[in-house]
Amino acid sequence: MITRISGILNRVSDSEAFVQAGHFEYEVLIPDFVRRQVQPLMGNEVHLRTIEYLEGNPQKGRLTPRLVGFLSDAERDFFDLICSVDGVGVRKALRAMVRPVREVAHAIEEQDTKQLSTLPGIGPAMAERIVAKLRRKMTRFALMADRDLPADSETGHDVLTEAAEALIALGHTPADASAKVESVVQGGKKFKSVEDLLMQIYQRENG
Repeated sequence: MITRISGILNRVSDSEAFVQAGHFEYEVLIPDFVRRQVQPLMGNEVHLRTIEYLEGNPQKGRLTPRLVGFLSDAERDFFDLICSVDGVGVRKALRAMVRPVREVAHAIEEQDTKQLSTLPGIGPAMAERIVAKLRRKMTRFALMADRDLPADSETGHDVLTEAAEALIALGHTPADASAKVESVVQGGKKFKSVEDLLMQIYQRENG
C-alpha cells in the first residue's frame, strides 16, 4: 500500500494533483480543501500522505488503483473517518470536503447538522449519520489550525488533544473544551505539557 508520495507538483486540476516522482508521474485525487493548499506549490516538491484504494466493479473485473492525497497525517486520518460512515465512501467524501478539516470537525462536534448539510452530496439524513458516528472522535481535528500548527511551535497536537480530553473528563462539553484550549494557544504562548496548558486556562478564567 502506498502511504506517501514525494515529488515535483507538475499540475493541479479541480480534483487531481499530478506529481512527478522519478521517471513516473502519479495522478493523485485530492479534495477541494487540499487543492487550495497545493495550488501555490506548482513546480515545487511536495510530500503527500496518501490513501490507496481500488475503484470499480469487482464482479466485472474492472478495478483501477487510485491514490487520494493530503498534506498531513491528521487530514488523512480525518478523511478515513468520514469514509467509514455508512453510505459515504471515497468519492462522496472527495466531493464533500470543500471546507477545512477544522471547520467540518467543529460542525460534527457541535452536532451542527445544518452546516454539514451544506457540504456537496451531504443531505440532512447523511449529516445525522455522520454526527452520530463521529462526534466523540473530533477533538483532535477541531483543534487543528487552518494549516496545522506553525512548524516552530513547541506545542504539539498531542498536548492540545490531551488537554481538551482532560477538560472533557472534568465535565466540559467537547466544544467548550476546544474553545478553552484554543483561547490560550491563540495568544502565541508555547506549552510543553498538558499541566502547563491547563494551568494557563484556569489562571485566565480566574484572572
